Amino acid sequence: MYSLAIYIYMLCAGVVSLFNRKARLLIRGHRDTWRILRSQIGDRRYVWFHAASLGEFEQGRPLMERLRREHPEKRILLTFFSPSGYEVRKNYEGADVVCYLPFDTPLNARKFVRLAKPEMAFFIKYEFWRNYIDVLYHQEIPVYSVSSIFRENQIFFRPYGYKYARVLRRITHLFVQNEASRELLKRLGVTQVSVVGDTRFDRVIDIRRQARELPVAEAATRQGHVIVAGSTWPPDEDILIPYFNSHPDCRLILAPHVVSEDHLREIEQKLQRPALRYSQATPESAAKADCLLIDGYGLLSSIYRYATVAYVGGGFGVGIHNVPEAAVYGVPVFFGPNNRKFREARELIEAGGCFEIHSADDFNRQADRLFADAQALTQAGQAAGRYISNNAGATDAVFSVVRF
Repeated sequence: MYSLAIYIYMLCAGVVSLFNRKARLLIRGHRDTWRILRSQIGDRRYVWFHAASLGEFEQGRPLMERLRREHPEKRILLTFFSPSGYEVRKNYEGADVVCYLPFDTPLNARKFVRLAKPEMAFFIKYEFWRNYIDVLYHQEIPVYSVSSIFRENQIFFRPYGYKYARVLRRITHLFVQNEASRELLKRLGVTQVSVVGDTRFDRVIDIRRQARELPVAEAATRQGHVIVAGSTWPPDEDILIPYFNSHPDCRLILAPHVVSEDHLREIEQKLQRPALRYSQATPESAAKADCLLIDGYGLLSSIYRYATVAYVGGGFGVGIHNVPEAAVYGVPVFFGPNNRKFREARELIEAGGCFEIHSADDFNRQADRLFADAQALTQAGQAAGRYISNNAGATDAVFSVVRF
């Protein structure tokens, strides 16, 4: 039944690819995988990391980079399923080979493992590809699940999902994020489990250490309270921009999730105070602007350092984006209500370092309170930073178990 579902999904993706660019990239990328493996793998064995997309890549990255430092003789294979991961990181220098992972059919799984020659495999977070894991298991190749998290409503714990749960027993070791996940797995007889937390905390600490100084952003934030809003969507911007327009003592740095000319123009039409695109700015011109609009990628993780408070988008739609990336700088973080699947967001709310908002009025009230109370602002920021540092160390825990 599982493999049949995969074949149906493949058929649907092929049809959609006739009209959809992302689906077209997926199909072409999967097809190109075989050429990449034949031309680049050679006779060496590889440590294989699989990430569905960019978020999972960031969770796997601390492991890959530490492996590179401590075992430079090892070769690293990195695979993605989604074009939004592969197209951004296909030139990632931390891996020796980067490609798509083809659909999880029995034939693809056998062919991929034969060509890729992995000596071990790491699947990040929610990646439980049954046919691939079955092939690895039968060939006695160790498989590790990293930063995984389990919930009662997942298929493994449903009466009809008992056959699929077999895949979890074939994983050599699971490094889960919390104790609740370990207890759920124990119900299935899966005991090769360690609670280590989320490697993403290690990653954001590394990012903070490596954060670039950005003279344009610094010049734009020298006066007043600064709201840095990252990965925003229109519903987020409809909350933030009116607040910014009506608070002349505030500065805004806005990094939309979708950077397109149409979207940038929509944002600019809503702004009623001086604004400037980052690509067109100098430190001198940025100092005269009240809003800096980030019209490129790769800057946000460094820009959060200039925030008085941060806002992470997606909470009124697809789900919030990377909250730890902002919280690591020790600033309070706001986000919308679609955050229930994000453990770190819920725990940061409980710790007092993050604030869930449900409307523009809600954001206005909470932002005004923090900006008016320096002690409350400092305490919230300290709570956010402390939570991140207290949850670091998952990478060390994985390396203490896995023998490379």
